[in-house]
Amino acid sequence: MRILVTGGAGFIGSHLCERLLNEGNEVICLDNFFTGRKVNIAHLRDNRDFEVIRHDVTEPIFVEVDQIYNFACPASPVHYQYNPVKTVKTNVMGMINMLGLAKRVKARILQASTSEVYGDPIEHPQTESYWGNVNPIGLRSCYDEGKRVAETLMMDYHRQSNVDTRIVRIFNTYGTRMLENDGRVVSNFIVQALRGEDLTIYGDGSQTRSFCYVSDLVDGIIKLMNVEGDDVHMPVNLGNPGEFTMTELAEEVGKATGRAINIKYLPLPQDDPKQRKPNIERATSLLGWQPTVALAEGLKKTADYFTGVVDAR
Repeated sequence: MRILVTGGAGFIGSHLCERLLNEGNEVICLDNFFTGRKVNIAHLRDNRDFEVIRHDVTEPIFVEVDQIYNFACPASPVHYQYNPVKTVKTNVMGMINMLGLAKRVKARILQASTSEVYGDPIEHPQTESYWGNVNPIGLRSCYDEGKRVAETLMMDYHRQSNVDTRIVRIFNTYGTRMLENDGRVVSNFIVQALRGEDLTIYGDGSQTRSFCYVSDLVDGIIKLMNVEGDDVHMPVNLGNPGEFTMTELAEEVGKATGRAINIKYLPLPQDDPKQRKPNIERATSLLGWQPTVALAEGLKKTADYFTGVVDAR
């Protein structure tokens, strides 16, 4: 197939491009390189089935494709809060442009949504039927509400125009090619540990997250794009249901990096969720998907990657 991946030079997008090429597809990577990096896709550039277009999804584009994976949006608070208006535009106008393209060329489209649509959840763990607890005017709302509107657009284009849609709600994901300065907790901890700095924990360290290694996530995403059935258009959680406190994560990072860990506690940011854990029963039944990479294994791979990145600075 001929497949468009927006945000294809980003952390998850580059892994997705790589997997799709390995499966024998033609891949068009579209990225404006705000958080995406050329180095993430440099090893793919000699593949004759791979094409790169520098483009911003807030502007329309026309390409003939069979499938569209829409991953174009900064996904960490540091970057999506840098220009919140642009973040909203990317989520909403970008979604409209990609859905318009899908409608015109009759392509199947998958939207990378997020566990952030659940906000600071009252229901735990989070199921796809939970409507969330999101602050619509908070510092994070440019991303949270932007993704919620993107889901609305996906469902409306499906209902009104019969566009073939898929929605994945991605929980915390980590692995190689993360940005070292993106503000996400795994990259923060690993980079700080490798530099011999104190690990920064916001709050008292009791808040929890569930961490999915990127190869597991990409596997689930491709399964969702290609599954058939009557119930495939509704959102699907993808994440690892193993739940860890920030203090436990810091200890695991110490083991993965072989460094002694000292922790510095700072105030919890506004609207930062206290708990986050996916219920993945729907993904298991619909896709036959389960994550397979344990946290210790994934952190070791990620730490090895960042050792090269940090040493290169």
